[in-house]
Amino acid sequence: MSIGPWQILLILVIVLIIFGAGKLPRVAGDLAKGIKNFKKGMTDESEAETADVNKSVEAEKPVADTPVERDKAAQG
Repeated sequence: MSIGPWQILLILVIVLIIFGAGKLPRVAGDLAKGIKNFKKGMTDESEAETADVNKSVEAEKPVADTPVERDKAAQG
């Protein structure tokens, strides 16, 4: 079942009646800001998760087992 052009037109007419022609630009702008903030929040969350993964990988570096490896680790 898909939405046809008449259904879309009917929805637009109902939205126009509910919000009025004067409020539509403001409603559209608020909706755009909301979507922009949502995308920004998702990006910030992804960057935070990536940083957490990088920290945990650094914490899981193997410990030097032999004296030679310990010397190399201490020098570098």
